Order: sequence, then structure tokens, then C-alpha cells
Amino acid sequence: MKTITLLIIAILTLQLALGAQERVDADVNARIRDEALNRSQVLKTFEHFTEFIGPRLTGSTAVRAADDYAVGLLKGWGMNDAHLDTWSFGRGWELQRSNIELVEPRYTPLIGYPEAWSASTPGAIDGTPVFIGNKTLAEVQAMKGQLKGAIVLAQPLQTGFEREDRKQPTAFDEPVRIGQPAAPPGSFGMSVALSKAIFETGAAAVLRPNRGEHGTLFVLGRDNGDAAMPTMVLSAEHYNMLVRMLDLGAKPKVRVDILARFLTEDKKGYNVIADLPGTDKKDEIVMIGAHLDSWHSGTGAADNADGSAVALEAMRILKAVGVKPRRTIRIAIWNGEEEGLLGSQAYVTKYLAGDANKANRDKFDVYFNQDPGTGPIYGWYLENNSAVKPVFDAWLAPFKDLGARRNILQPIGSTDHVSFNRAGVPGFNAVQDYELYDTRIHHTNMDTFERVREQDLKECAIVLASFAYHAAMREEKIPANPAPSPTPAR
Repeated sequence: MKTITLLIIAILTLQLALGAQERVDADVNARIRDEALNRSQVLKTFEHFTEFIGPRLTGSTAVRAADDYAVGLLKGWGMNDAHLDTWSFGRGWELQRSNIELVEPRYTPLIGYPEAWSASTPGAIDGTPVFIGNKTLAEVQAMKGQLKGAIVLAQPLQTGFEREDRKQPTAFDEPVRIGQPAAPPGSFGMSVALSKAIFETGAAAVLRPNRGEHGTLFVLGRDNGDAAMPTMVLSAEHYNMLVRMLDLGAKPKVRVDILARFLTEDKKGYNVIADLPGTDKKDEIVMIGAHLDSWHSGTGAADNADGSAVALEAMRILKAVGVKPRRTIRIAIWNGEEEGLLGSQAYVTKYLAGDANKANRDKFDVYFNQDPGTGPIYGWYLENNSAVKPVFDAWLAPFKDLGARRNILQPIGSTDHVSFNRAGVPGFNAVQDYELYDTRIHHTNMDTFERVREQDLKECAIVLASFAYHAAMREEKIPANPAPSPTPAR
């Protein structure tokens, strides 16, 4: 009888303790909501990134200004050890002037944007373009010296366009394909070999189309080093018009003017790091983060000023409501994501990967990332981790009234949580909305302030702050994800 009595007392004590913790968690969630909805600073942070600073290409002075601003915010909010963590990147690039226009047989301003790391033209250059989009690589290589000083139309007519957004996984009961829809027909970039071959012909500038329509330009770029040449992406409609004019014998004359500069004094990349210190499990780390770098044609609003502003706001909220987390909550604002997850991979390599970092890795709990999409956080991609699903489902449930829906078991690729999963540390990315994301926003000149709503930023900050809090307070670490397998691109 005594044993049964002690067992009953133990069960009742456990139930009381669990009930008390549930009340604490509900109170913290309520305080997070109140702070986020009534004293939000997230729009101010977001607007500073998109309007005051603008595009934030990795290696540019603009992204460094954004990094410094983020560090200043974190220091002002009382975070510990807010600093820039460096890694090796390469030379930066900034656009200073750009113009493209049809000047004969009629005048028409053309819609175009230089690729990142494009070389400058020697002032404005005029010429009738030469179409080589119907030639093989071998044929272009054989034209060495024949195109000296020419403006080259380097690719075929663009007949396929980005007209489909990825499916929203929370809107279907059955699994859907995660990531971007299949690319439409056409060629959307030049290979290194083709770029080199055109450079060796002596061409003065390269024009090429893109997969967007209605004035939407998908503009990326890469550093071709000593073989860099003036390269501009045109609206597909204007590029196709020039090709057709040539076919009709109209001999259009185009004027191209690009002024850009390469930045070589500082070849480092930077990540922003800061901590909200833990208590009894302070050596264990819960991390939240997003990438701050963008491409250069839009203002990088939805990719990814919104994610960075939300991560910063989540930290501000947790500090403001007086949370005392058991584990340390760390924020990371990455650079170099657009060039291949470079910043997060550098961090993981430096601090978590390999035998030398086993102790750090064992103490690292979980990483929550916010990147592709707009709108509220609907849930999380769970990376095929069925063990974490009931935990995350319970954490998400209180926010259904704000727009949260459900967690998705499938993984998503091509963003910074992947760097952590590769090292054996569980990383998860938020599920957001994809309406017009793939067709009009992602990596385009239309990724601007108008794509993001303040209310969605507030909801995202609430969910992210709450998940960071719950992970930091949990007795056990987050269960490890299954070994990563190839995941669909974002």
C-alpha cells in the first residue's frame, strides 16, 4: 500500500509540475504576442534594410552597412557579444550606372539590368547587335577575333516563361513537390565555357534574355575573374524584339552603358552573431537565423530582408519580455547565401563540423531558419524527422489564429539550414506563402517593399520567438534529423 501511495504522490506531483510549466509557457506566449503586436519594431528594421540601404549583394558596401546596422540593433537591445564573424569570400562588386536603349531605327528605352560582377563598358557603346544564339560552343570558339567590339545577343529567342508558382504544401493533404517548379523551356544563363568563348572573340558586351515576363527580370551573376565582360540581362520581350528585327533586316542599333566597380580591399564575408545567454544549460545553443544578402536588381525585400528583420525582432522580443532561457539563444544573420550558402557553411565548418568540433556539435541543439516565401509562418519543414513532429505541432498550435497551419514532414533544400543538417545538427526552415514568389519575386527586380506586409512580419516574429523559447526551455535536446538525402531546391 505504501508503494502505491508513493506512486500516486509522484504522479500527482509530476502532473502539477507539468501543469505549472504549461501555465508558464502560455504566459510567455501571451507576453511574446503582446510585445510583438503592440510594440513592434520589425517594420522599422525591415524598411531600413530595403529602403534606406537597398540591395545587399555579398561583398558590397551596402551589405556591410546592413551588417553593421544589425550589430548595432543587437547591442542596443542588450544582447551579449554582438559581433561580426568573418570568413573568406572574394572581391565584391557595385553597380554605379546602367542604361540600355534602342536608338535606331526608332528610339525605345529597353528594360535591362547588368549581371552581378559585370565589367564596365568604356562609356556608352553603340552598335548593331550580332546574334549568336543559334551557334554551338564550338562555332563560337571558332569566331575568336571576329566579333571584336560587337554587342552580342548570346542566346536563342526566349519562348518559355516562369508562369507557375510552387505548390503550397500546407494546402494539400498528400505530399507535394517541395521547392521551385520545373524550369520552363529555354536557356537562362551562360556556361563558364560559353562566357570564356565570347570573351575571347573580343566582343564588347553581351546581352541575354531571362525567364521572366511583363518586365520582370531574374538577374543573378558570378565573378568571371579576368574574363569578366559587360553583361546585361534584358526583358525577354525586348531581347526577342531585337532578334526578330535582325531577322527582318531592320539593322537595329543599340546603346549600352554600364559603369560598375570591383571591390578588392576587403575580400572577407561577414555573419552577424549575438547571444541571449542561457542559465543552467547555457553551454547548449538554440540558434535562429536568416540571410541578409540579396541580389542587386530589387531591394531584396522577400529574399531576405523580411527573414532577417524577423529574426532580429524575435531576439528583441525575447529580451523585452524578460525570458530567462535555460539554453543560450543565438542569432545568426548570414551573408553569401545567394552564392551557395557560403556564410552558414563557413560558420558550420569553423565551429561545428569535423572531429575537432565534436564538443561544440554535441552542445548545439537546433537551428531555425527563415528564408523562402512571403506571408506568415504556416509551419516548418521537418526534414523527415517524425520524432519532432508532435513537439513542433504542440508549439505551433497556439498560433493558428494568427495564420499558422501545420508542419510539413518533407525537407526543403537550398537555404541555410542545409549547412547544419550536413554537419549532423538539426536544422529546420519555415513554411511560408509562395503566391507570385517564383513567377514575380524570387531573385527579380520586383522583389521590393510592396511584396511584404507588416502583419505577416509580426506573426513570423511571434512564432520564431516562441519556438526559440520552447527549444531553449525543453529538458531534452531536439531529436536529430535522419541523415540528409538530396533535397529539392527552394
